[in-house]
Amino acid sequence: MPKRQNAIEAAKKFVDHYFPSGEVAFLAGSIVRGEGTESSDLDIVIFDALADHSFRKSYVEYGWPIEAFVHSFQSYKVFFKENRERARPSLPQMCAEGIILKDNGQASAIKNESLALLKRGPLPWKSKEVDAARYGISNLLDDLDGSNNPFEDLFIVSKLAEMIHEFVLRVNGCWIGEGKWMVRALKEFDEEFALQFVQVFDSYYKNRDKEDVVRFADHVLEPYGGRLFEGYSLGKHE
Repeated sequence: MPKRQNAIEAAKKFVDHYFPSGEVAFLAGSIVRGEGTESSDLDIVIFDALADHSFRKSYVEYGWPIEAFVHSFQSYKVFFKENRERARPSLPQMCAEGIILKDNGQASAIKNESLALLKRGPLPWKSKEVDAARYGISNLLDDLDGSNNPFEDLFIVSKLAEMIHEFVLRVNGCWIGEGKWMVRALKEFDEEFALQFVQVFDSYYKNRDKEDVVRFADHVLEPYGGRLFEGYSLGKHE
């Protein structure tokens, strides 16, 4: 890969070359947040009035891996709605934090819309969604309690970490994360809880002692009725 150019300069050149009809563009991601590493890429959101649909495409240019997220001035609203329903605000987060690369006068309005959505939070869980999550976590805990296979336990515990993170954040009306964003999302909610979460699962992967994981999960579920199995129903029933 050739020598990297300055991130902002490279991003501007990229937009001008590949999306000359783009009217608004933001540079987002780890570089903007000051968290860039040697493996960081450039995340660029482009609003193009000529785009007939949203799409994402990967490039390597100017010494950078580049992810282009292309939207029309109508299609991005569909993504905002879907992001709020899924509680993962990837697009509004990029727009809110992004450095403006190109602007036809609408960039500030898009930023303000993004910030308002982030502040509003995801759609709140209903009681049936809380129960579905309790049921899912309970099933995993039962599997872990009864397991004698340490290799299977690795994947049960991994799934538990993901589901507990989602449960805690959703019942508290917070955005969730994925991958490295799981811990970051938990820290935004409660740094003390995030530390406890990390310590419990880090200890398991070091020592393979699942008892602390089980106790931690049960503690999380306790205020919401604890484990759920008997009487749980999904779909039509008599």
